[in-house]
Amino acid sequence: MTLRMGIDLGGTKIEAVVIDRQGVVQFRKRVPTPSGDYDGTVRALAALVTEADATFGAQPTVGVGIPGTISPATRLIKNANSVCLIGHALDKDLAAAIGRPVRLSNDADCFALSEASDGAGADANIVFGVILGTGVGGGIVVNKRIVCGPNAITGEWGHNPLPWPRADEVPGAACYCGLNGCIETFLSGGGLSRDYARSIVDGPEIVRRAEAGEPEAVASMDRYVDRLARATATVINLIDPDVIVLGGGLSNIARLYTDVPKRWPAYVFSDTVVTRLVPPKYGDASGVRGAAWLWDAP
Repeated sequence: MTLRMGIDLGGTKIEAVVIDRQGVVQFRKRVPTPSGDYDGTVRALAALVTEADATFGAQPTVGVGIPGTISPATRLIKNANSVCLIGHALDKDLAAAIGRPVRLSNDADCFALSEASDGAGADANIVFGVILGTGVGGGIVVNKRIVCGPNAITGEWGHNPLPWPRADEVPGAACYCGLNGCIETFLSGGGLSRDYARSIVDGPEIVRRAEAGEPEAVASMDRYVDRLARATATVINLIDPDVIVLGGGLSNIARLYTDVPKRWPAYVFSDTVVTRLVPPKYGDASGVRGAAWLWDAP
């Protein structure tokens, strides 16, 4: 039986699964992430692999989704919000610890690959996977293979400016990347809360208040829908995906899937828009499943 192990390395938890050839989960385990401890993180990852090896009496392939990426220039981790990873050769260090090769990819790429492999975009040639959560990220999968460019930033749409900005959207909030008005500052969970600006309220509560008819919440959600429509329309204009799959905490907002596509025709450079906007089949489990599918990618 062909077995693939996927590991999702998060800031607070590490999740591991082993899937078979059909994508059926045969093993799952979560452990806390050793906070700020790189060597401890490598040991925790290696322990999960060792446990899976012992469980099956075999050595599954190992793929890891990380909150960052490998620099093409240095082959070290960059752009990771788990800062203890930055500057380390995690793929080589983990491979040395477990005695076999490891494939690493950005967690948004893993999400997109999962949904393109056997998820909501399994029937599509071009899938754009979107993360709408604490941050805003994305990944592009073509013919079930992750697209990775020479700068290792493919799909980083969250750090482009919000398109067609209104007067009150300029210059936009400061982003941690050093610029202002990035898509992430508008469409992240924090961006939605900041737009509401009535009190310290998170996204789900704003949605609940909007559904209850509170005018301020309704207005915030209307702005969020239009901003997401504008931002994804530029992706459609650029790569023309068959499917856009939303992930992250804000992907649970049901009205996005009906309201955003209705606004696309105003922004997409076409006389018809047949791209589908869909929720993920595997939800929070997509990232770890995509890490397992990395061994079907080049």
